[in-house]
Amino acid sequence: MPTLTDPRILVDASTRDDAAVYRLAPDRALVATVDFFTPIVDDAYDFGRIAAANAFSDVYAMGGTPLLALNLVGWPRDKLPYDLLGEVLRGGADIAKEAGAFVLGGHSVDDPEPKYGMVAIGDAHPDRIVTLARAKAGDVLVLTKPIGTGVLTTALKRDLLTAADLTAAVASMTTLNAGAARAMLAVGVHAATDVTGFGLLGHLHNMLAASGVAAELDAAAVPLLPQAAELAARGAVPGGTGRNRDAVAPHVSFAAGVDETTRVLLCDAQTSGGLLLAVPADRADALVAALKKERTPAAARIGRVTAGPAGTIQVR
Repeated sequence: MPTLTDPRILVDASTRDDAAVYRLAPDRALVATVDFFTPIVDDAYDFGRIAAANAFSDVYAMGGTPLLALNLVGWPRDKLPYDLLGEVLRGGADIAKEAGAFVLGGHSVDDPEPKYGMVAIGDAHPDRIVTLARAKAGDVLVLTKPIGTGVLTTALKRDLLTAADLTAAVASMTTLNAGAARAMLAVGVHAATDVTGFGLLGHLHNMLAASGVAAELDAAAVPLLPQAAELAARGAVPGGTGRNRDAVAPHVSFAAGVDETTRVLLCDAQTSGGLLLAVPADRADALVAALKKERTPAAARIGRVTAGPAGTIQVR
């Protein structure tokens, strides 16, 4: 990526943040992101909802409010009917409506494998942008959704569970991070990121590396989706999770009591996961209370930020 120095660029790709931020005026900034992927569930409508919630999540992670979206579609026109694509787009539109955003168009290509996602655009006050690069030693780490979606959706593909067994995971993945964003802005956090493809440890490492700090993670405190541990133990592990584990291995040390299944789940590649927040210790109670008031799927304290080699994590 090119190195850009224009003062209107408030956040770019250099920090691995969730979205780009561009100042439009002294009191207004544009938040822009893009995300798309192949189906992770069988139901076309749910696939659309999950993909849209996942795209808007990056706007919320920056403290932004969604404004509009553009659809991105790859579709095997000679293999899958267009009415099925209609269900995907309906799911995306319903989530956009829930977010208060408008779907104004998009682009489609003929593709051997179906893909769907969105360009999501939001706005925020430049002084209230939340990035992943400002965590401080002493902060409490709070997670707003349970993890395990990668394992569960892989188990579905391998016929280890039914679509009905995936109800809790679909509910989590289609829940917007709007409430979590409102809570973090109301209380005031130092840093935030959403937990998606790099897994919990991968996204935590990115936050710590950008902030120049380390962390201690309490594995037992991390909330899990139902059946995630059982299915991970049975080997329902997506390839992305294995790659995540390899990527964070140089930066993570596990206590002897952290079992293999837990180590896998902490690296599990998530879709439309929750927000990972670094909040000052004296505001942690207020944040958890605000998250519960917003009815987030989970509001768990999972560790703390420490002084130490940038990006390193001790899991106990």
